[in-house]
Amino acid sequence: MMESIFPVLYLLASASFILAIKWMSSPTTARRGVFVGEIGMLLAVVGTLLRAEVVNYQWIFIAFFIGAAIGVPIAYYMPMTAVPQRTAFSHACGALAAALIGAAEYYRQKPHGVVMIALIVEMLLGFLTFTASMMAFGKLQETLPQRPITFRGQNFVNLGILLAAVVIGVMLILSPERTWLFPIFAVLSLAFGVLLIIPIGGADMPTVIALLNSYAGLSASAMGFAFDNKLLIVAGALDGSSGFILAVIMCRAMNRSFSNVLFGAFGTIQTAVTKTTERPVRSASAEEAAEILDAARKVVIVPGYGMAVAQAQHKLRELHDILTKRGIEVSFAIHPVAGRMPGHMNVLLAEADVPYDRLIEMDEINPEFPRTDVVLVIGANDVVNPAARFTANSPIAGMPILNVYEAQTVMVIKRSMSPGFAGIDNDLYYMDKTLMLFGDAKAFVSSIVKELNAVAAGS
Repeated sequence: MMESIFPVLYLLASASFILAIKWMSSPTTARRGVFVGEIGMLLAVVGTLLRAEVVNYQWIFIAFFIGAAIGVPIAYYMPMTAVPQRTAFSHACGALAAALIGAAEYYRQKPHGVVMIALIVEMLLGFLTFTASMMAFGKLQETLPQRPITFRGQNFVNLGILLAAVVIGVMLILSPERTWLFPIFAVLSLAFGVLLIIPIGGADMPTVIALLNSYAGLSASAMGFAFDNKLLIVAGALDGSSGFILAVIMCRAMNRSFSNVLFGAFGTIQTAVTKTTERPVRSASAEEAAEILDAARKVVIVPGYGMAVAQAQHKLRELHDILTKRGIEVSFAIHPVAGRMPGHMNVLLAEADVPYDRLIEMDEINPEFPRTDVVLVIGANDVVNPAARFTANSPIAGMPILNVYEAQTVMVIKRSMSPGFAGIDNDLYYMDKTLMLFGDAKAFVSSIVKELNAVAAGS
């Protein structure tokens, strides 16, 4: 009876995963998608525990409680600003689990044929995704240098290590009994994961996270073939394909070659940092900024990583509310690569209960800038730099940007005139229509809100 139940549970779980991805593609249905995905995972776990292969539940429940004891505090205490790091760490854990399961199955069965091919693919992707994700975690957490780390002959070294791992994997497929080869295969796979990430700079981390998500999914799918588990095949294929598509979208949003990121930044990488030049800028106080906002009819707020660092999203919600009450149209312009991961700004603003319909994507908001009275840029840099459109030799030339320079007035909250990830001056800061609001984003927005409240009380 149990054997007839778990295929039904697997089918329901597969349908849940598909619906979850579909619903999570829109902010208005994202919560429903997450809930359905959780239900699907519960069904998958229950179905797996009902399989006849499970003969001892003791170690399973021990592992379950240990994992929960680690995972719950991480999810509860890690701030929303650290979601990119948490995502990278989750990829690492999932990939390592897949690789270790594959290794255990190899030593237990030493299978031949298709099963061994699937195990080698699973372990290669699992091991390299584990170390690559941990390197991405370190760069996002800033415990590792965010700049690209390169050395002479790096391309040949990386390709050589990957080729050696593939050759040893083929040798294991042809002769699984040569177990002495397996530790070499594992070490080479782990090493390639490290070398895959170190030449990639912090600016490319959003794409890297999406790509590692794809690798982890493909590893799980290969494990499904090795264990004849259709649910793993479906779930892994969904994860792998969606991560791959997202990575392509992110590359287009950054005007980066996908092959450059896919193969660990092989090819030309912009590592030089252009020294900023001394040019006059106009600055303003919180009181002056509040007066300008109060006189506007249409305001667009552009969040960036500086907003995440300052955790200013809740103050921005207050600013949105007070401006809206005064009859001012307020919206948020979201660039695809603003922040450290896809959807980073959406997550933070949703945490602050900013209405979903006020979050406008780049292609939709760009035509609105010529009709916008005030743009308030908070911690964004390269994604609003006009050099991407008008300077042919710029490192970000051709990168899609938010056309904030077309608005009547632009105000930029920034701690200093330091450049963004691209290491170049932002021409926007020196335009006649731009006012620089120097200071911490959270504190400055709080001051603006205070001034607007005072104006409201006076009137």
